[in-house]
This record gives sequence, C-alpha cells and structure tokens, in this order.
Amino acid sequence: MSTERKRQLLLGLFVMALILANTLGAKITDFDLPSWLAMPFNIVFFPIIWLFNLILGWTGNDPLVYQFFNTIHVSVGILTVPIMFLITDIVEEVWGRKVTKDFVRIGIISMLVMILITYISVNLPTGRFAGVAPDQLEAMDTAYNAFFSTSIRIAFASVLAFYLAQMHDIWAFNFWKKKTGGKFLWLRNNLSTMVSQIVDSTVFMFVAFYHPANFPAPLVLKLILPYYIFKILFSLLDTPFAYLGVWWARKPGTGPEKDLAKAE
Repeated sequence: MSTERKRQLLLGLFVMALILANTLGAKITDFDLPSWLAMPFNIVFFPIIWLFNLILGWTGNDPLVYQFFNTIHVSVGILTVPIMFLITDIVEEVWGRKVTKDFVRIGIISMLVMILITYISVNLPTGRFAGVAPDQLEAMDTAYNAFFSTSIRIAFASVLAFYLAQMHDIWAFNFWKKKTGGKFLWLRNNLSTMVSQIVDSTVFMFVAFYHPANFPAPLVLKLILPYYIFKILFSLLDTPFAYLGVWWARKPGTGPEKDLAKAE
C-alpha cells in the first residue's frame, strides 16, 4: 500500500469515527463489571473522582460514588472518540501539523453536511418505510424522527467541542514533540490526548446542556466526569496502537508513491 493510500485510509476511518460518534451516541449502555476488574480501575482513577467530589462539595451538591467502575453508565458513542485522537496523533507524528489540520477541517465539513442532510431527511414527508406494514407506518415514522432529530444547540456543541479539542490536541502533541526531541511517543500521545479530552467533554456538555435553572453547572460536572474517565482510560489503552500505527504509516510503501511525505 502506498503512503498516499495509507493516509487516505486513515482519513476515511477518522471521518467514519466522527460521524458514528454523533449517530450512535444517543444510546447509553448500562452494565456491571466483575469486582476483580472494577477494583483496580476504581483505585487508579480515585484521585480524579476525589477532585470532582471536592468541587461538587464546594457547590453544596451530592458527591459521586467512588466505586465508579462497578456499574458502567456511558454513551456508546464514546467508543469512537479514542479512534479520532489516535489517528490525529499518528498523522501528526508521520505527516506533520498541516496534514493533521486538514483532517480536522475535512471532519468538520463532513459533520456539517451530515447534520444538514439529516435535518432535511427528517423533515421530508413520509411515504413508506421498506419492510414496514402500513399500520405500523406512524410508529416507525415517530421512532425514525426521534432517533435522527438533533437539536441545533447539541449539533453546534458537538462541532465546537470537536474543533477546539482537536486543535488543542494538534498543538499539544507538537509542543511535547519539540520538548522531547521527537522521543517518547507514549508521553506525547497521552499528555496531548488527556487534556484535549477534558476540553472536548467540558465544552460539549456546557454548550449543549447548561442552563442556570434547569441544568446548573454541578449537574453538568456530573455528566462530564464519566465521559472524561473513560476517555482517559481509552487514551492509556491505545498507546501501543499509536506505536503500531506510526510504524505502519512509516513502513516503505509500494506503488507510484513510495516516498513518505515530509513532515512539517
């Protein structure tokens, strides 16, 4: 596979992950972890939960449980988030900042087009649904519209959070790359992603849901914590894949474009 085809494949996976994050995110999964698996995670992430509880205590709100991983409550859309940050770290390490920013811009445009087409599709009159009996048409139409309808505020929050988080991730990764002299990819990958994840979670939750009376800041903080913890966990787990991805991208290609594009 040529270098250019590798870059095209990464771009396709990046856009796929971004679109799925917005289409699958409405489902909240809920399941229990066995104690032998939940306990070490609860211990490792205790300082973060303690810090959030300290903030909630200052605002006079009930604390979060410390046995966070005993029962998992999180949107399935979070499964795509580590893919996006992993790909941008690989691309910046191999091709440089300019190409990575192009990835983000293409992702933003793709998401805006998706939102526009979804809005039009939901508002077009309904004739039939494939494989649905006429007497079930109304129920199917209601479910279809409920699933695909996205408020303008949430859509804007998603685009804004994604853009700011990715721009920070690109800047931070490049900053730590210079500080480490191009060494310690595992450190650059985790430092840049962990801070970017809190930017993404905080911006999205506050822009999408904050309301002084109905959705105050402490309640928003309670929503931020689970997503941030899982994003950190995924960031740590994807470190080996960052090394593997960089090795694969730098591996001499075949075909008309064998030479690796010069990173900036």
